[in-house]
Amino acid sequence: MKNFSTVVSRAAAAALLALAAAGPAAAATCTFRPNAPDQHVVVKGDTLWDISGTFLQNPWCWPQVWGMNRDEIRNPHWIYPGQIIYFDRARGRLSLNRPGSDGSDGSNLPLIKLSPQLRTESLDRDAIQAIPAGQIEPYLTQPLIVEPGVMARAPRIVASQEGRVYLGSGDRVYVVGRLNGVRSFQVFRPASALRDPVTRKVLAHEATYVGSVSLDIEAKPGVDAHAFRVTETKQEIGVGDLLVPLPPPPVRNYMPHAPEGTIDARVMSIYSGVTHAGQSQVVTVNRGSLDGLDVGSVLELYHLGKKVADPAARGMFRSRQRIKLPDEQYGSLFIFRVFDKVSYGLIMQVTAPVEVGDVARSPEPITE
Repeated sequence: MKNFSTVVSRAAAAALLALAAAGPAAAATCTFRPNAPDQHVVVKGDTLWDISGTFLQNPWCWPQVWGMNRDEIRNPHWIYPGQIIYFDRARGRLSLNRPGSDGSDGSNLPLIKLSPQLRTESLDRDAIQAIPAGQIEPYLTQPLIVEPGVMARAPRIVASQEGRVYLGSGDRVYVVGRLNGVRSFQVFRPASALRDPVTRKVLAHEATYVGSVSLDIEAKPGVDAHAFRVTETKQEIGVGDLLVPLPPPPVRNYMPHAPEGTIDARVMSIYSGVTHAGQSQVVTVNRGSLDGLDVGSVLELYHLGKKVADPAARGMFRSRQRIKLPDEQYGSLFIFRVFDKVSYGLIMQVTAPVEVGDVARSPEPITE
């Protein structure tokens, strides 16, 4: 039996090579890789996705091989650098205990679900994350997607202190619109429309985050505008910019899973306006919570199958007789922020560039 350890860089490369070698059929199983190691030493910078890719044909199957259900892994703050993850071949599971041991010898920490206590806070900060959280942080805290209904109801800046055109931190601005009890807002500027690649309907707008403001004086009877103070600027804030409430604290850990229902989405845009994207880049898809997507959903990426001329066709209509080739599965997309009709996804593994219009659909039913 082989007995060796790997580190995250090798894990990521192995996962990518395994995905390239395996077709869609292999991606639909939760089987271990033929050359899976007996153990893996957790190092700083590891993620659950990368570690699972070391052992599994399909990295997002990690809840199954840990023997956990969706509720049990909502907050997977229980794996830390220095621990050893073992492949229990007899049980077909991953474990923090050496196979054949109950973990009581102290050689490795047992599986523990931590509760929020003061003495465990430092451990929680050191625990490895499910996915590379640093790559999605800006998309969790800034309103880069604004849906039409939100835009129509958003309070707006109508004037500034001393009539200044653009404002900086500490300046006062005047805002009209309903605050609904909220005192702190982010300021954004609408940008390009996000159109469904199939229907061409505008589902949302990309927005530029320009800063934040806090309420100084709420409008009194007979006064139309609220007085706000600029608390932070990323760009110059000006009259006409819109406000949205500060989002709730972002979820730091995610459990990968197939969507509850069948999802057939399209890649709608690639951040920064480029035409192609690769691993660890962010894209939007034209499906959201109203379609059954939620945070942690995993979709498989496909290039649409091309139509080619039938070489056996004869006669004057030969050019019209086309054969549809199958869609080509080439990667996976991890959904990390969901709006009503639009979602953000992080590209996890791909063997070809992602393009606008590519298909992102539910994985095939998985088996262990």
